[in-house]
Amino acid sequence: MSASVSAARVGVWLIGARGSVATTVVAGCAAVTAGLHPPTGLVTETPAFADSGLPALASLVFGGHDTVDCPLPKRAEALAAGGVLPVGLPPAIAAELAAADREIRPGGPLRGDTRDEEELITGFAADIRDFVRRHGLARAVVVNVASTEPAPDGTALPPSSLYAAAALRAGCPYVNFTPSTGLHHPALAAPAATSGLPYAGRDGKTGQTLLRAVLGPMFAQRALAVRAWSGTNLLGGGDGAALADPAAAAAKNAGKERVLADTLGTVPEGEVHIDDVPALGDWKTAWDHIAFDGFLGARMILQTTWQGCDSALAAPLVLDLARLVARAHEQGLSGPLPELGFYFKDPVGDGPAALGEQYAALVGFAERLRGEVGRRPDAGGGEGGERSAPGGDASPEAGR
Repeated sequence: MSASVSAARVGVWLIGARGSVATTVVAGCAAVTAGLHPPTGLVTETPAFADSGLPALASLVFGGHDTVDCPLPKRAEALAAGGVLPVGLPPAIAAELAAADREIRPGGPLRGDTRDEEELITGFAADIRDFVRRHGLARAVVVNVASTEPAPDGTALPPSSLYAAAALRAGCPYVNFTPSTGLHHPALAAPAATSGLPYAGRDGKTGQTLLRAVLGPMFAQRALAVRAWSGTNLLGGGDGAALADPAAAAAKNAGKERVLADTLGTVPEGEVHIDDVPALGDWKTAWDHIAFDGFLGARMILQTTWQGCDSALAAPLVLDLARLVARAHEQGLSGPLPELGFYFKDPVGDGPAALGEQYAALVGFAERLRGEVGRRPDAGGGEGGERSAPGGDASPEAGR
């Protein structure tokens, strides 16, 4: 093992493995590893994370679950045609895309699927354990990058919690990059607590909320009174279609509003609206309109416009999180990782909400990972170990 990265092979098991984010993750890792593109956006490739023992990008092996059957090479070609991936990149990394595609297993339940919750979780966990065993992996991290689901209604596990339960049963650390329930379901609280596994989430902070995490503290620190904060999101692709569901949009907006409450100390007037614009594909535009008071009641306005590609913004963060959580697992850490709040709208555990403070906590976490921490690696059961976790329901997860 080198001074800066681990040589052990590490799995990244993606829920929603044929979606835009997952495809960009696989393509991006291959492109950076081959030296075709610089690691722009990868925080873990900056000097602050040197010598933290993170798994090398070249050591990552990809697989996952999805309910769609569009092969990754074809999906990558579509993303290149839409300007998400560089023109000419898919053919250059065709072997890597095909290798990852061979490791994608059917999600569920599919049409006509008669399996109950327990059978689904057992099957999904078996897929993950088989992936780890066949590739001789030191460990695997399960990352949810599927489409946003509505908040659960009733006692059955929602789709994201079904896969989270499978991750626990397979002995794998878990990252929820979506606002979906995942490990937050009450039925998974006890299994998560006793699993001995680290986990992080939820809802990746890639655009509008990233700005809010910077601007909210600015207003508070300058003692400027925010009267109203309204926003609009225009987006297409799988996320746009999923968020056309009002219940799913409400789950997404909860994290955006929470950032303002935590950084401003109050909830200003205003709402966030999400509009599905299929013509935008994987691109999005976010507007914010902030009304605030200055000295002697002078009324002022700040407006921001964020235009970006959600998949390109999210993919490096997913790679960061997979590496950081894999290293935490190697070091014997377990439970929520609040130091990774830098990456999320609604972080697990207690931690700051302002981006600058979150970054400081993340750098401190990198320092922590440099030393021997906690139990010996893989204590408490690694991949392949049987764990009890309740069953759940599932639905399509054609990526975010």
